[in-house]
Amino acid sequence: MSVDYISNLAMVTSAALYLLALIAYAAKWASGRALLTEGMKPSRAQVDADEKARFGLDLWGRIGIALACLGLATHLVGVIGRGIAANRAPWGNMYEFITSALVAVVALFVYLAIAKGADWLGLPVMLLAALGQGLAVTVFYVAVGPLVPALHSVFFVVHILAAITAAGAFNIGAIAAILYLLKARAEKRGPVKGYLAKLPSAEVLDRFSYRATLFGFPIWTFTIAAGAVWAQYAWGRFWGWDPKETWSFITWVVYAGYLHARLTAGWKGRRAAIVAIIGVATFWFNFVGINLLVSGLHSYGKG
Repeated sequence: MSVDYISNLAMVTSAALYLLALIAYAAKWASGRALLTEGMKPSRAQVDADEKARFGLDLWGRIGIALACLGLATHLVGVIGRGIAANRAPWGNMYEFITSALVAVVALFVYLAIAKGADWLGLPVMLLAALGQGLAVTVFYVAVGPLVPALHSVFFVVHILAAITAAGAFNIGAIAAILYLLKARAEKRGPVKGYLAKLPSAEVLDRFSYRATLFGFPIWTFTIAAGAVWAQYAWGRFWGWDPKETWSFITWVVYAGYLHARLTAGWKGRRAAIVAIIGVATFWFNFVGINLLVSGLHSYGKG
């Protein structure tokens, strides 16, 4: 049994485990619908139903985080095995970047869920992980191959490692922004019912999204700087407005605008959440859409 085979098997297994974790977190959300609205005076029957719902929340939550941890472990085996099989850093094409970026997202979620009690991120994070990993192993998969000459540089490794780290922060920030929009809408309608009542307040979600983005932005800035140094090494120029370079800059501008608006104009809430979501959309378009739709110096990243 080759290392490449083990890597592929681990990748597929992680996708299946993420899907099971998604189902567990969906069950958690569903059981949370039976929770009482805060501030209501309950009957005895309502109290009993509420206790059963809370038990379901705890049980499905524990199952969800356990499956997420197992999925992350097998996912790491897949990424590391890919690197061993290729005898290089496993970041030479779109398949390898997507699988590595998703490791960062899930790892950050697991840390936040265990250390900070942020298991409320479980459903959207597992949805992203299951969908992304599923597409990676079915649609974007390519066989192990050597790196093109342009990628033989330490700056390439630093550049991609920084991009993967930023991916984790930006995606968690965008997910928190989406949850903020849901929670803020529910709060405007009156007392919050069901599972949304178990989410942090809209204000806390907004602040959580901001902090995740604030963490990711300087790393993304470093990603672009390291990429420019790599471009000088590989192609003899620091910047050439290649499509991927252009969209990397667009992503930087969106997040720079987000942080500038929050710090100087006091942007919070809905407007800030929408910009954070646009930012992560430009991020993924850069690493997936550009590879599929546009040719450029980075086109080797397709396969």
